Amino acid sequence: MALEGGMSCVKYLMFCFNLLFAITGLIILIVGIRAEINSYPYMNFTDENFYKFAPIVLIIVGIIVFIVAFFGCCGAVKENHCMIITFSVFLLIIFVAELAVGIAGYMKHTDLEDSVMRNLNASITQYPVDKNVQKTIDIIQTDLQCCGINSPADWADHGLPIPSTCCSAQEINDGVVAACTENSTNFHSKGCLTKLVVHMKDIGMVLAGVGVGIALVQLLGVIFACCLARSIRSQYETV
Repeated sequence: MALEGGMSCVKYLMFCFNLLFAITGLIILIVGIRAEINSYPYMNFTDENFYKFAPIVLIIVGIIVFIVAFFGCCGAVKENHCMIITFSVFLLIIFVAELAVGIAGYMKHTDLEDSVMRNLNASITQYPVDKNVQKTIDIIQTDLQCCGINSPADWADHGLPIPSTCCSAQEINDGVVAACTENSTNFHSKGCLTKLVVHMKDIGMVLAGVGVGIALVQLLGVIFACCLARSIRSQYETV
């Protein structure tokens, strides 16, 4: 049975909303994948599970969004009460998940510096003997263009030579790469602690912003769906 009046408008608004909903799903998926790629090399230096699981949660949510958008579109076009209710329930669950990721993103970054500091101190002593630690620290010093924890002096404080990754684009003389020293032209003079914390906080704030922002948009979808489902049910009850 066709809907009349204002509820017919809600029906088409909801259909348009689902197109937007599918786009937000794509945004969530892309943000989740990028956050996972950008944070993965540094996971060993934080104890905060948020940075390990939040990107994965967003990736899963992004995939589910496409399925939910299908139920919403079909339910709106066919005026199917069951599909609309299914859409509303899934959308509400997604809303809660995204809101949780967003709130966690704003809260968890406050303890990040202590966690990173503790893990960097533990890792730098393992640099000469643990290949995995060596690889991770080299990635950090190369990507963030930093050296040591608070400063390059941390290497000497631990009785270790300055790694080659504390320099960028070292000169090659007679096939031999020049040693990296504090006098090298492309020497990284800043410590990694501050840069790594800022990098991880930026990831957390992006996840938080996307989670809360899109969750609020999707809350409108729950309202539209509930209004449409109630209208469809009342139309059939009056027949």
